[in-house]
Amino acid sequence: MSPESQGQNEHYLSVTRRGFRTWRGDRPFWAGLFTMLGGVPIAYFPYANMHLGNMTLAMSTTAGAGSLIIGVLLITLGLTMWFHHIVRVFAGVAAILLALISIPVANIGGFLIGFLFALLGGALSISWAPGEASAEEEELAPLGAPEELPPLGAAPGEVAPETHPFAKDEQAAGYPGGALHGAGVPEQQPAPRDTTVEADGGRHRAG
Repeated sequence: MSPESQGQNEHYLSVTRRGFRTWRGDRPFWAGLFTMLGGVPIAYFPYANMHLGNMTLAMSTTAGAGSLIIGVLLITLGLTMWFHHIVRVFAGVAAILLALISIPVANIGGFLIGFLFALLGGALSISWAPGEASAEEEELAPLGAPEELPPLGAAPGEVAPETHPFAKDEQAAGYPGGALHGAGVPEQQPAPRDTTVEADGGRHRAG
């Protein structure tokens, strides 16, 4: 196997592991797993036969059908916790009740193995709650609007004439050329100065 194929397989494994971790964190995974594990011995032991040498010991009881129903219901509740976790509280309460009923019905709750697993799974399902966003995810969230980009054709750091902070003030004050001289505002010519002076009762124009 080439090194490239090994790296590709490791990439797929890491992606699959992260996806499974995300899926597991969005639902009461361990509650459903323990509930299903509790349903297996409750449904299995009443129909199982144990061999001791040449002797066959049947562990079936008169309530074999009831044990099968309880085991199947516990497995169904475990799957419900996984794929429909909105009703996790109802599923947890039902799992605890079925675990208690299995004690007198299904060989002391599958020899207490199924009873303990189902009881633990139901308690975990009731106490499970969706997680909140971590501090790292909140820091990665956008804090505000992105910075405005300069107009097309403008050099980096250059301010457009219409966005100059003092453009309107300079135009209102009568500065020639507006904010940026020659930026679309006609230049104003200064008024002619009167250079005549009065001397000896007459008016003379200075040279």
